[in-house]
Amino acid sequence: MFKTFRNALKIEEIRKKLFYTFLMLIVVRFGSQLPTPGVNPEYVKQFFASQTGDAFNFFNALTGGSFESMSIFALSISPYITSSIIMQLLTIAIPKLEEMQKDGEDGRKKINKYSRFVTVGLAVIQSTAMSVAFGRQGLLLEYNFWNVAVVVLTMTAGSAFLMWAGERITEKGIGNGISIILLINILSSIPSDFVRLYAQFMQGKKIWIAILAAVIIIAIILFVTIFVVLLQGGERKIAVQYSQKVQGRKTVGGQSSHIPMKVNTAGVIPVIFASSLMQFPILIASFFGKSEGKGFGYEILYGLNSNNWFNPDKFYQTWGFIIYMVLTVAFAYFYTSITFNPMEIANNLKKSGGFVPGIRPGRPTIDYLARILNYIVLVGAVALIIVQTIPFFFNGWFGAAVSFGGTSLIIIVGVVLETISQIESKMLVRNYSGFLNSGK
Repeated sequence: MFKTFRNALKIEEIRKKLFYTFLMLIVVRFGSQLPTPGVNPEYVKQFFASQTGDAFNFFNALTGGSFESMSIFALSISPYITSSIIMQLLTIAIPKLEEMQKDGEDGRKKINKYSRFVTVGLAVIQSTAMSVAFGRQGLLLEYNFWNVAVVVLTMTAGSAFLMWAGERITEKGIGNGISIILLINILSSIPSDFVRLYAQFMQGKKIWIAILAAVIIIAIILFVTIFVVLLQGGERKIAVQYSQKVQGRKTVGGQSSHIPMKVNTAGVIPVIFASSLMQFPILIASFFGKSEGKGFGYEILYGLNSNNWFNPDKFYQTWGFIIYMVLTVAFAYFYTSITFNPMEIANNLKKSGGFVPGIRPGRPTIDYLARILNYIVLVGAVALIIVQTIPFFFNGWFGAAVSFGGTSLIIIVGVVLETISQIESKMLVRNYSGFLNSGK
């Protein structure tokens, strides 16, 4: 990775793209420190001090701490991510959008245009809900229409700016801009997490205990990181053979190829869906100031809160983790069924004269691909659950509360690998261009 980055810096074109990306990220991080006008900073500090480890921590990590400080980028790029997922789902339900998606670049541009409008709409809804719900509890210095309007406009504009910045990075920089912004936000919270772990498990302890704690923490992080790298890179290759055709005096075809099917087909989406669905009741209860109390309803909220899982004093509250596992597997199958269509792949193979060796074209090929896909999705979903279980266990059993967990590591590894791949492809294209030019 470091060798690729060092070689990329030697190329002027790529160096300019990297520099542009770096400058845009500085602007993003600077904006994350600018407070939203009319917000009471003391209320925000007290609120998050009482909500450590609950539903808001993962969202706060994705915003790079902007949500905790209620900066102008408090919503971050979450409205854009949500709108992209909504548009992707709508392409299955609405035939017109499905046709646009198949129209190539022009169709994708139209869908992206609609995604921007949906992003702004979601930002308005989210900022309004936060301003009204938390404003009554003391979030705003003065709870009135004008302060609410200022907060809504500021947060919506901040989310729209991040969407614009992400698109500019994709166009003029390196990598997927939205993913890069998400990556830098998550990375910005990691140093404070390590400081928290040091203060909790090493500071003031005996030397051998501190060293043992440091070794265990590093070993766990390395294990989870390596596991995620293997998960992201794992794929099942299905062999494909193309029949030979005679065109004039030439014989074409007959090549061997393969269909790559990633183990983690749905990526981090199932985890985000499952977490969001389980934390939604907690979020609504927090809006109305009813996140703590006694009774059957509060016991349900405690069980849904991942911070209470694997707690040895109240282990019965871990029942929520079982629901979490079921939801993760269900969303993995659901999202994969949307993004990967065995029937479409089988029909494309048949049209191009390709077939899976030992499997007849048509329905047998569709059934074969669906059977392999179901097996791979299950393996990927179980792997996602394992990655998520480790932070949950250490958080509940030892109280090692950090803002980043398995989901954050999956995002970090996925974005880093994708960005490195793009840098290598640009270097490869440049080498080919240089070879052709020298040949002239």
